[in-house]
Amino acid sequence: MGVSNKNAQDNIQPKGNKKDLKKPLQVLHISKKDTQPRSQEVNNEQTNSQEEIKRENIAIKPQIIKDEELREIDESNANTKVFDNSQQDLNRPINFSEQNTDFQIERTVDEFDFDESAFLEALNANEPIGSTGETISGKVIAIESDGLYVDIGGKAPGYMPKKECGLGVITNFKEKFSIGLEMEVLVIKEQNADGMVTVSARALILRQSWERVSRSAKNGELIDVLINGFNRGGLTCDVDGLRGFIPRSQLEDGRDHQSFVGKTLKVAFLEVNPESRKLVLSEKKASLVSKLTSLELGQLIEGEVLAVKPYGFFIDLGGASGLLHQSSLTKGSIRSLREIFREGEIIKALISEIDLEKGRIGLNTALLENTAGELIIDKQKVMQEAAERALKTKALFDKKEQDK
Repeated sequence: MGVSNKNAQDNIQPKGNKKDLKKPLQVLHISKKDTQPRSQEVNNEQTNSQEEIKRENIAIKPQIIKDEELREIDESNANTKVFDNSQQDLNRPINFSEQNTDFQIERTVDEFDFDESAFLEALNANEPIGSTGETISGKVIAIESDGLYVDIGGKAPGYMPKKECGLGVITNFKEKFSIGLEMEVLVIKEQNADGMVTVSARALILRQSWERVSRSAKNGELIDVLINGFNRGGLTCDVDGLRGFIPRSQLEDGRDHQSFVGKTLKVAFLEVNPESRKLVLSEKKASLVSKLTSLELGQLIEGEVLAVKPYGFFIDLGGASGLLHQSSLTKGSIRSLREIFREGEIIKALISEIDLEKGRIGLNTALLENTAGELIIDKQKVMQEAAERALKTKALFDKKEQDK
């Protein structure tokens, strides 16, 4: 038998929220319908808001990049473009035909315009004056205790040390040189950083002395010198401010050479060398030159054969010796010099050369021949007729003398 339970329906617990259990079914149904659209609407709103946020992010992010990074890139590209355009303008030559024809270049003359004549004049004004070895005329403008200053026309004066003001020791320095004194000087040192050169009157005097001595030696001149000293090798003397030396071997009598100090001797120049400052004199050569000056070209002389050398004969001319070279011996062919002349033999010859500087005399016998080799075939005949044959050659030597 069944038992009815009145509370069975009440014991059934519907599924759902406990709050919903107290509501009627209609209300629950309505509430359920309202709840679904509400939740769907909320979901739609959430979806829409997320999409808007995404769209905003998409729109904002590129704007931030463009505002910050791209702006810097654009500015850099713009600057680069401007620089490239300006560089192209610099490299590209100006073509006025492409520009506005109304554009005209106006040029005004001002102090910056180039003047060639003024430029060259300025160069000449600032050109360094005074190269080493150059002779310059100047004027004394200042005197100091250790030297003086000379105006030489440059941007700075020349300085002359006291020891370069003259030969020897200068005692009355300020009395000898006065302001405004004109003098010639020699540049011995080129300009320094201040443009000043070092000049010397002493060096110029010595240079001029060497020039005069060289000319005298070349002309075979004889000079008188005062002996002022001696040493074991010879005597010393002064020649135009230069120190000369006479070896004992070049004295006529060198046994007691120190006794010549204070005496005057006539000497000739044996060696003149300005570069090494070597000046050698000879008393013996002076005697020879004295004899040479009495000789002339074409003159017939007689002398003794002193020596036979492979290249010719040395002939004694009475205190002087002459060289008869094999090329001036005969016009013929010879096998040996000794088949013509021998030592101690007296011969006659013509003077064909006189060198006063070297103290040398050149002789010739070939001009005494009438035919080539006559001296070899008939030497005696040539020597006997030498005076007559010498007259025929006089015109030849006169012409040679005129051609000098």
